[in-house]
Amino acid sequence: MDLILFLLLTAAYIGLLVWAAASQKEWTLMAFAYFVVLGLVYDNGIIALGKFIGEGALLENLNALRFWIHAFFTPALALYSLGAVRQAGVKWANKSWALYAAWAFFVLLVIIEIWQVTWGTELEPVREYGVLKYTSAEEASGPPWMIVLVSAALLAAGAIVWKKASWAWMFIGAVIMGIGSSVTIPVDSAAVTNIFELILLTSLVWTKIHLEKKQTEKKRGRNDE
Repeated sequence: MDLILFLLLTAAYIGLLVWAAASQKEWTLMAFAYFVVLGLVYDNGIIALGKFIGEGALLENLNALRFWIHAFFTPALALYSLGAVRQAGVKWANKSWALYAAWAFFVLLVIIEIWQVTWGTELEPVREYGVLKYTSAEEASGPPWMIVLVSAALLAAGAIVWKKASWAWMFIGAVIMGIGSSVTIPVDSAAVTNIFELILLTSLVWTKIHLEKKQTEKKRGRNDE
């Protein structure tokens, strides 16, 4: 079951990337969402192909890269969040200090994830629900702080975008992701959480397309005056 789900998820993320690229209006901080989508194409693709590659050093190294991509790409959603607030028309978000703070937050998130999860992680092969992957041999100690902080940034930015631009889907996507990752669903599948990730990233890409289209129309209206 999971083999089919991970293949479908990989295809869905590729489609999401194509949709985002085809709808590209201007390069803003919101384009950092592309890195996260690319990372999830790789993540789900490697899990789907694991049983075909087979157990060994190659698959272990490919899976180790999953952890490093997650550590460097997922924190980019902090920069995306600032970009969304900017596109919603919030003035303080365009200040230099806001950009510096967002980059500092991004670096902090990367350091936290590498320190808590990625660095020194020993991987072991796991076969479950029809897929083969390498995952951490040790149980996680403490809350996943990088994910918690990224989620907080997305929720806060989503609430601001909802209020300023009357667009609720970024906030809704972040809420659904939060619920999906915190509630245990009684289904024989390890791909369920990944489905919630797809919902989140779809909401973020959709938000990017909507806000940038709105900004383009506003600029065009000013030029026509």
